[in-house]
Amino acid sequence: MVGPKEKKERALGVRLSLKGTRCNSEKCAQARRPYPPGPHGKSRKRPLSDFGKQIKEKQKFKLTYLIDERNLNRIFGEAAKSQSAASGGIGTRFMELLESRLDNVVYRLGFAPSRLNARQMVVHGHIFVNKKRVKSPGFELSKGDVVTIREESKNDAGFRDLREKLKSQEIPKWLTLDADKLEGRVSSEPQMQEVPFEVSLLVEAFSK
Repeated sequence: MVGPKEKKERALGVRLSLKGTRCNSEKCAQARRPYPPGPHGKSRKRPLSDFGKQIKEKQKFKLTYLIDERNLNRIFGEAAKSQSAASGGIGTRFMELLESRLDNVVYRLGFAPSRLNARQMVVHGHIFVNKKRVKSPGFELSKGDVVTIREESKNDAGFRDLREKLKSQEIPKWLTLDADKLEGRVSSEPQMQEVPFEVSLLVEAFSK
């Protein structure tokens, strides 16, 4: 059965890896049905207006990083006020703030197959930052912060085979990973990842 997350991906016409490894397999709904859901999904659609394109990009951001409109506005406002924004880097700073979120870093390190799973791990108390438990998925990490899995959780069924899986895990250059210790570190400021959306359209939407 195709879940609501995959239906949302199909509606947007892009893979956002909302279902983890499933999104890279032949089971992915976007691969099996590369058209919007509903009875008129296969019919030809009119081109989106500029405003429509901006709304679509906002939906991609919210679905990908699991944030609502209020938090999206807050994060963009923080990016706009930063010093880097003075040189025209609002979009870059905005992405840095999104990537710095604890649930995203847990996902990027390979501790969880999707951001949703990473969010659940954080909320359930399985994740420590600098040896302190943090239960806020949106907790902002900084350079030098160390992310680990709670010692008592390492023996849980969901984590027993994690060390072996992490040995082949590809992580962003701004993170470092010790698979044996199940420990990750933020080694530098987040760098722009290859993302399936246009940051510039979001900047335009918020600049009006």
